[in-house]
Amino acid sequence: MNLIVDSGSTKTDWICIDSKKNKIFETQTLGLNPQVLDANIINERVINNYELYQNRKKITCLYFYGAGCGTESPKRLIEKVFKSIFINSKIIIREDTYAAVYATSVPDKKSIVSIIGTGSNCSYFDGKNILQKVTSLGFILMDDASGNYFGKQLIRDYFFGKMPEPISIKFNNFFDLDAGDIKDKLYKKPNPNTYLAKFARFLIDNKNEDYSKRLIDKGFNLFIENQIKQFHDCKEVPLHFVGSICFYLKDELIECLNKNKLKCGKVLRRPIDGLVSYHMNSN
Repeated sequence: MNLIVDSGSTKTDWICIDSKKNKIFETQTLGLNPQVLDANIINERVINNYELYQNRKKITCLYFYGAGCGTESPKRLIEKVFKSIFINSKIIIREDTYAAVYATSVPDKKSIVSIIGTGSNCSYFDGKNILQKVTSLGFILMDDASGNYFGKQLIRDYFFGKMPEPISIKFNNFFDLDAGDIKDKLYKKPNPNTYLAKFARFLIDNKNEDYSKRLIDKGFNLFIENQIKQFHDCKEVPLHFVGSICFYLKDELIECLNKNKLKCGKVLRRPIDGLVSYHMNSN
């Protein structure tokens, strides 16, 4: 049986198919980003899932597409964990960019594929190969327009007193904004990027407020300038997007793209279904 996995920092989708391309089971765990989690936490999140634990010895090939797997060290970390669990399986690890490309793009057709979820990145697909000009330095320095970017901006604006008062009151009622608790989750607990991204829900729920519109517009324009416009033919090829932030803020994203004379292609919340189709058709 083959196990196809798409993992972000917040959640991980797992779909198992057999040799006849029948779906055996589908499940979900918390995110498995090896850049922000250690081996023990990753192992715990996998083996505590009933479907995965029960079928761990039946899996013969695991295709894992994950956030944080763009460099060798985290890739080796998660591969070692998987080898200890799925003991009869071949393990193939690729960064989440490949999942986004396989789910959205047409073979032999050029496109630019962006992920805007908990984190963000952008890649160029020349029809065969995936190219990246910018090396990701993680959520502290990069991730423009992502969930953790917007979460960070909301918290900063709240504590600096830059939110309009009605929005500030609503924000305070929506979340626990104790400074000590925030610092504890950011600097002492695992997954600080996922913690920040949870605040982005407030922005989505209040996206029609003038304050929110300005914040969303600023984030998307930063992403367009820093990521999409690095590719010289960005105005000539379709731009595909994958992730919860771009999906729930699709209208706002398209408006920013139109202002920059860029054309929007597909916008998907999660790539797993397209990813399974890709594997079914390529094997």
